Amino acid sequence: MPVYEYRCDQCTHRFEATQSIHARPDDTVCPQCTHMGATRILSAFASKVKGSHKPGFEEIKAYDMLHERMDRFSKLPPAMGKRVDVTPDMMSGAVTPTDSPES
Repeated sequence: MPVYEYRCDQCTHRFEATQSIHARPDDTVCPQCTHMGATRILSAFASKVKGSHKPGFEEIKAYDMLHERMDRFSKLPPAMGKRVDVTPDMMSGAVTPTDSPES
């Protein structure tokens, strides 16, 4: 039987109860004030997964979004202005790139 976490509607005490899946939260008795009526709280749980990993919907969606963003960024102009191919002559300082044709 699963363990559920509850909060009492009267004294707000938090407690755990081992109950059937079909048990109603309204029929749960608070161990502190004995009030009948509690709210089931979602809590963390552990799961042991066996077998191979299959990507879920969220993982596939994340990969699709990543590829979409990479495609979008590849179409943007360079951040530092005009892109210039650097040649070995430019590295030695002999030739400098210019934006306007020579007159």
